[in-house]
Amino acid sequence: MDESFLHPLAVARSLYGLSQTDLAEGIRAAARRRDRRAGTTKQQISVWERPQGRVPDAWYQQLIADVFAVGADDITELGWPYWLPGNTVPLPLGTGATITALREARRRAMLNRRTLLGIAPAALTGLAQQWAILDPALITSAAQGHSAAPEFVSWLETTVQHLTSMATADRQHTLRLLDSYYDTVVGLLENARNDQPTTTRLHILAASLAQTIGWTRFDNEDHHGAAAYWSAALHASHQAGDTDRGAGVLADLAYQSIWQGHATPAIDVIDHALTRTHDSTARSLLHLRKARALAMNGEARACRRALDAAEHSLATATATPPAWCAWMSPADLAVDSGRCLIELGETRPALHQITQGVSLLPDARAKTRAVFLTYQAETLLGQGEIDHSAATAHEALLLAQRMGASRCTRQIGALTPQYQLHGHHPDVQQLLFTLEAA
Repeated sequence: MDESFLHPLAVARSLYGLSQTDLAEGIRAAARRRDRRAGTTKQQISVWERPQGRVPDAWYQQLIADVFAVGADDITELGWPYWLPGNTVPLPLGTGATITALREARRRAMLNRRTLLGIAPAALTGLAQQWAILDPALITSAAQGHSAAPEFVSWLETTVQHLTSMATADRQHTLRLLDSYYDTVVGLLENARNDQPTTTRLHILAASLAQTIGWTRFDNEDHHGAAAYWSAALHASHQAGDTDRGAGVLADLAYQSIWQGHATPAIDVIDHALTRTHDSTARSLLHLRKARALAMNGEARACRRALDAAEHSLATATATPPAWCAWMSPADLAVDSGRCLIELGETRPALHQITQGVSLLPDARAKTRAVFLTYQAETLLGQGEIDHSAATAHEALLLAQRMGASRCTRQIGALTPQYQLHGHHPDVQQLLFTLEAA
């Protein structure tokens, strides 16, 4: 595990200025206040903070909560380790908190703490439900300052559209530019006195920037930062009344949930997103992601229904799709259908689907190709085609490294134990050497 990643317990300690020894003493003191004993040591804290480390039992979680002054309801509702201080708890929609959410996303990013957690599954489902049932609250604030010139807003829109639509391999170099435009747009929302049409345009711009920055964070495994930006994008798009963009943000949050192994909340989020999504391409993507989550849960029949719905929606799409899903294509449908079949244990038809999808993918979508090739390598590995699998994984790894997408690199690295069983194969040796040198 990359040492730049912090366990949420370590993040909470940092916020409270506690060392592992301090926290252990705080837990022992909390136990004494309850007329009990706890033999917690610095070493025990270290075990809890390891990747895939042990989960404290209910008694110790209560003692940790006492140290951080967290209520018992949060422990029950959010679960370990989401209830710990410093994790992403989204602000509710419809409360006029859009600027706060936009600023909070930037603040969290500047902390430069990367963790593997996004929004707690229970909180994510609640946020999606709010989006589905609340009418946008277009709140006009009595902000100070001058109005933004329409020509300047138009220039921002054109420039941001260019930045957010760049090829994946180039977009990795634009993060500082995206951050500066984000700060500019949020500043105009916060400090300028704009008319309602201009304010709406700025909210849409803020949502677009936050969504793109969220993906950059996600690709670099900063799930905490990605969730914060996507939550901010949902606020801004909701306040602008842009339901297409809001559905896209919910789709991103659902994808993050799937990536982290939380299928059930992803299904709930997508169901809420579908209630306000009318574009056929957008609905196809949502059904496809729902199928993936259903496959993870082993719900084969429901998964196939979702795949059929995704195929039908894409085949009947005639209008220009929203920008957030304009890339959706038969290649995505084929590969993700194959991934669903892998989850359901049907590897042979899965390989056919994935191979077909990879062949259809345009070169500009290098990150997606890296992910798809990894799926293909995993399937080939499961079928005993070791050399072909290792060569495919090596191609995916080189692509991921070229883009600086550590998420994809880690996805390939997760297959290492299986490849090590076949270390005498030259292609496997080359793959393992490249992974070790990364």
